[in-house]
Amino acid sequence: MSTPTEVKEAPKPPKRRRRRALWRLAIAAVALAAIVLTPTVWVRASSSGRMVTVEQAPVADVAIVFGAEVAPGGQDPMPFLRNRLDKAAALVTAGKVKALLISGDAHGGSGNEVRVMSDYLARHGVEPSRVVLDPYGLDTYDTCRRAHDVYGVDRALLVSQDLHLYRAVTLCRRVGVDAWGVPSGCEGCRTVTIWKNQARDVAAAWKAAWDAVRLRAPAVQSQPDPALANAVSAHTP
Repeated sequence: MSTPTEVKEAPKPPKRRRRRALWRLAIAAVALAAIVLTPTVWVRASSSGRMVTVEQAPVADVAIVFGAEVAPGGQDPMPFLRNRLDKAAALVTAGKVKALLISGDAHGGSGNEVRVMSDYLARHGVEPSRVVLDPYGLDTYDTCRRAHDVYGVDRALLVSQDLHLYRAVTLCRRVGVDAWGVPSGCEGCRTVTIWKNQARDVAAAWKAAWDAVRLRAPAVQSQPDPALANAVSAHTP
């Protein structure tokens, strides 16, 4: 009696195997991207509808200007920071705010950010009596938290580039500041600087999400300071 001949499955064509492998790889890449970008999506959603021009901006007592790197020599702002300061000055000129809270790192690697910022504003027509310095705004969360806890800010316009403002508005709102973002643009900025900051902001969104969840204390804690309230009062008719 003869045994039936075993029928072997024909091997799958190499092209089909490659297609399946590429399809699995694509699915994995999409899943990974979704995970990586989840905090960024949260930041954008939380700040949706909160970006305005100078003309559209609601009137507020205070604008918060976020610090950034200063030029070599420590005397002048880099274009990234200069654009923020120019926009802040425009808000004062337009009567949208009465005072500016200048927040940055007074001991930053490139120099004293807040001193450079205040000097620039004074040279460009903003009265020093309208400007209050927070030398311990070491990051975006600290700036927002200290604005609320130390300087008593509960409503403010925020000035920075749009790629940073989404995160700033989200964090300030999380700590109790009714915040609106006024994008400053980046005239004169190098393309590589913009790309670098865009990539950095994806990673920074993860830190923002973690800070927002735990509502940590700022790195430097201070007693309440009436300087900003006094500046607002001095410029209130």
